[in-house]
Formats: sequence, C-alpha cells, structure tokens
Amino acid sequence: MSSESTDMKLKFSSYEIFVILILTLTQFTVVLDFIVISPLGDLLMKSMNLSTTQFGLSVSAYAFSAGFSGLITAGFADRFDRKKLLLFFYVGFIVGTFFCGISQTYSMLLVARIFTGLFGGVIGAISMAIVADLFPLEKRGRVFGFLQMGFGASQVLGIPLSLYIANTWGWQSPFLMIVVLSILVWFFIIFKLKPVSEHLEQKSEQNAIAHLWQTLTLKKYRIGFLATAFLSLGSFMMLPWGSAYVINNLKITTQQLPFIYMASGVCTLTIMPIVGKLSDRFDKFYLFTIASIILIVVITIYANLGPVSFWIVLLMNLGLQVGFMSRMVPSMALTSALPQKKDRGAFMGINSSLQQIAGGIAAAIGGMIVVQNDKLKPLEHYDTLVYVVVLLSIISVFLLLRISRIIKKND
Repeated sequence: MSSESTDMKLKFSSYEIFVILILTLTQFTVVLDFIVISPLGDLLMKSMNLSTTQFGLSVSAYAFSAGFSGLITAGFADRFDRKKLLLFFYVGFIVGTFFCGISQTYSMLLVARIFTGLFGGVIGAISMAIVADLFPLEKRGRVFGFLQMGFGASQVLGIPLSLYIANTWGWQSPFLMIVVLSILVWFFIIFKLKPVSEHLEQKSEQNAIAHLWQTLTLKKYRIGFLATAFLSLGSFMMLPWGSAYVINNLKITTQQLPFIYMASGVCTLTIMPIVGKLSDRFDKFYLFTIASIILIVVITIYANLGPVSFWIVLLMNLGLQVGFMSRMVPSMALTSALPQKKDRGAFMGINSSLQQIAGGIAAAIGGMIVVQNDKLKPLEHYDTLVYVVVLLSIISVFLLLRISRIIKKND
C-alpha cells in the first residue's frame, strides 16, 4: 500500500470530525460539572454557611453515585443502541445539573449532585464505546487524545468563566451555564449523530453479571483496582479544598483565582502529550516514580506556606499539576495492560467506577480532616491532609511496582 493511500486512510472524514467534536463537547460539559464545585468551594461554603464536612459530602455524593451507576450499567451497556443510551443518560445529566443550579438549600444541592452523578458517571464510558465502534485502531489513539482535552479545556475555559459569572450572579449560575450548553449539544446528538448499533448484531449468551464478578475476583486484576483506588484517594483528597486554601490561607483574591485555574489548564494541555511520549519511550514505572517524588516534594512545601505572592502560588499550583498529571499517564498505561482482551471492557468499567467511588471516599475523609471554624479564617489541619496524601502516594508506588512486574512476567 502506498504512503499516499495510507495517509488517506488515516484522515478523518467530515462525519468523523463531527463525532469527535460532539463527544469532546459532551466530555467538556460532564467534566466541568464535576470539577467546578471545587473552585466554587469557598464561595459555596460562605453562601450556604456549610462546614467542611458538609462541603466534602457535596463533592463525594456525585462521585459515589457515579461509581455506583457505572457498576450497575457496565454489564448491560452493550444491549442498546449507543446513541439512544447517550441521549438517555445525557438528558438525565442535564436535569440533575439544572436542579444544582436552582438549589437554595444544602439538602436540595446534595440530592441534585447524587442525581447528576447517576447519569453523568456513565456518559464517559458510553463515549469511549462509541469511539471504539466507529473508529479503527489506527485512528483511535488520536480520537481518545482529543476527548481527553475536554479536561484541560474545562480548566482553561470553563472554570475561569464559571468563577467570573459565579462572582457576578452567584454560585448557582455556572450550573445553569452548563445546562444551556448541554441542551445545545443534546440537540446536535439527536439530529446529527447516526445510530451506533452494529454491536447489537453480535449476540452473546454470556451472563454480564457473572462476567463482572469473575473480573472482580481475579488476583492480578484486584491489584490494578487497588492501585487505581489509592491513586484516586490521593488526588481527590486535595482537590475539593483548592480554592478555600489559596483564598483563606495563602490570601489570594477571588479575582486572581480564575487565572490560577486557567494556568493549570494550559499546563494540563501542554504536559499530557509530552508525558505520553515519554511514557512510550521510557519505563512507565520509573516515570511514575519520578512524578510521585516531584508531587510529594511540591505538596509538602505547599502545605506549609503562609500568605505569599500570587506568582509563588501560581508556580506551586503548576508544580502540583505536573506531579498529578505526570502520574496519570504511566499509571493508566500500566493498569490497562493487565486485563486480557476478553475482560477488557468489564475491567475498564469496574476500574472507572472504583476510581469515582474512591474519589468520593477521599472527599468525605478530607472534609473530616480539614476544619474551618470561621468562614473568614484559614483552614486548619490542611498539612495533616497533605501528609495523608504523601502516604497514599508512597503506597501507590509499591502497587504500581507489583503491576509492572506482573506485566513484565507475562511478556
């Protein structure tokens, strides 16, 4: 086959470009809805007079319900047209986000976050399945790369814009902004996305629940699940308190806060492809270990800072982003090499659900460790929280070492 025909084969058609764009926008709205509550933390706690424990539960409620929903639907997702499945869960996500945007009490917000998580937690898995169905293997890596940009874009564009309108119209307004954008995306899916139903022609007699249980009980898979859980615990334990810590402890203004999140988003978009290339070139476990050491050093310094200049806070947050993101790529690559092909779908579904459940547990525990007796005073015990994250990071290194040895032994 000539190089010209190969290039033509690797090019995206206009419909494929549309699919990539619409799925990326879908990811953008879902990711933004999940992470926007963290930068809104200080404003939300002061507006509703919430304790740190209550705020932690508002974060973890989404993660718990998303993880539960992912586990329940993982075995049955292949029995429906993926377009219809996406539309169903996306409209549930929109309804839940709308109720977040009109919440006036803590109990209403908590119920709305649980409802949103039940639907939003499945959308990512459906999007990945659509990509696997519509794109051949030689195109799939680039498509997944575009979809992952939804996370960075939510930080570069979504969070700064959300903070701006939240400071102007109240903390509920970012959720209503997400609803408007999501409705537009939903209509594009209805009228432009073709049915994704070829997989329905392949009948399977295998019991989905039995397959999920078998995947859960294999020893080498459990090590992968455990590593994912500890990584998520370490990441989510710090995430909800980002805005409250920089405002109350480091004395950054609410006007400066969007620039920190914007710079972190640009850092994510920049660092991910670089780390991806390094991960393919060098030993993934060594790269993960180096990233973990960088993270441990940076968060230890960060936790012991007092009021400092904006530029120091910005640089420290970029260091945090480099540490966390540089761990993500090699750990995902190593963990994804554990399952056999026949177990891959169930393994990824369980792994994704456990990631969200562990994140919910981390946010809840973080709310119990961190204390703020007065909404205008600094957070207390933030350093204790960080030392717990350091311990979790060290445990993660040993778990990834076991995974690395299993993979090398199988090769």
